[in-house]
Amino acid sequence: MSEILPNQPRPPQQENSSGNGTSPAQPRQVRVSFQPRDKRPLVSWILLGVTVFIYILQVLSENLFGTDLLLLYGAKINELIYQGQVWRLITPMFLHGSLMHIAFNMYALYVIGPGLELYYGHLRFLVLYLVAGFAGNVLSLVFTSSASLGASTAIFGLIAAQGIFIYRNKLLFGKRTKSMLTNIVMIVVVNLILGLQPGIDNWGHLGGLLGGALFAWFSGPEFAIKQESWGLALENKRTNDETWRTLILTAVLFSAIALVKIMLFQ
Repeated sequence: MSEILPNQPRPPQQENSSGNGTSPAQPRQVRVSFQPRDKRPLVSWILLGVTVFIYILQVLSENLFGTDLLLLYGAKINELIYQGQVWRLITPMFLHGSLMHIAFNMYALYVIGPGLELYYGHLRFLVLYLVAGFAGNVLSLVFTSSASLGASTAIFGLIAAQGIFIYRNKLLFGKRTKSMLTNIVMIVVVNLILGLQPGIDNWGHLGGLLGGALFAWFSGPEFAIKQESWGLALENKRTNDETWRTLILTAVLFSAIALVKIMLFQ
């Protein structure tokens, strides 16, 4: 992938072919190359495939046993989390309540995930997705007693991370930065307004936004230009150590919030 950097200096003047003096050379566009280790969005496809497969199991369970066993044992249900079933802060992001529900969330993952994963890398993108989903379920636990499920907690985290990535890497987008950020803000605002309808867990959405934003701000990719023998390239200044530190701190923060809620309930 290549991006054109704006406002590059003009190259020096060159002799014309006739030898009669010189003429100003035309401004050149300097291309900066970004070469990811793997251009395939493997994690996005795996998350999409696993989530769809789990939904198929939900439908089969409903038809065979008359009840959705995966929902029964995996949805965010506060009372059961208070009893120690803390896995319910993770599993809801892989469960859905209807065909339209999963279709909307998986379309969002299909649109946002591959491009973001290209810059984040497979591991960092997976951590982002899980952290955002976990944070969304924690905030839902704290602020609403309603049962909930769905990947939208993680999807909102991806949206937040996309906005922060654009903001922190303005050199990649140039004059488009402002309009791109405006579009993301509008998408978030519209979806949060839609989330005010009954039956939608907006606290989960807000938690996903917060978790994704925190992770992206402290460990999301931040590129700098470096000189290579063949030209200019983009180099990610963020290290894997920063990813793990941010994961630990974010997990501890939201786990502490959930623990306080559980202790207060008891």
